[in-house]
Amino acid sequence: MTLTFTLDPPVDPALRDGVLGLWADVTNAGGAVGFVPPVTADVIRPSFVKHLASMSEGGTRLLVGRDEAGDVAATAFFTFNTHRLMTHWVWLYTVMVHPKHQGKGYGRDLLAAAADAARGFEGIEAIRLTCRGGLGLERFYGSCGYKEVGRVPDAIRVAPGDDRDDITMLRYLG
Repeated sequence: MTLTFTLDPPVDPALRDGVLGLWADVTNAGGAVGFVPPVTADVIRPSFVKHLASMSEGGTRLLVGRDEAGDVAATAFFTFNTHRLMTHWVWLYTVMVHPKHQGKGYGRDLLAAAADAARGFEGIEAIRLTCRGGLGLERFYGSCGYKEVGRVPDAIRVAPGDDRDDITMLRYLG
């Protein structure tokens, strides 16, 4: 089966709970999505509310992938630049695929759907994202058309004594 992707789905309680549950499950499985395990949906909620506020103002857009049961299985948030010299590219944040769907190619599908969506945004030529070093994520993103364009050593402190590189990746849409 494949995922069904929707850009800017209506945010109702089911979607809210689905995104929060996904975010917690991904984090607790070791995913690099802004938190360290163990975490609950209640801990993640304030970050999601910030995304929702930016969505209501037009600065952020949500891409959701649903599995065959209709459950939230993947997400990515686009954030538009407000700096006048950088409005030709978008950030991609909180790129997640549920752990039960790992290994099915859904990550590649999510990134392809994100690129397709971004091509529809007026004036957007590229997608930029960051990832945490030490997990091989830069190789995965590289295999999906992204190029490493920057690295800050030890910029992410996962825990005392566990510092990781902050890696910036870029994908041109042309």
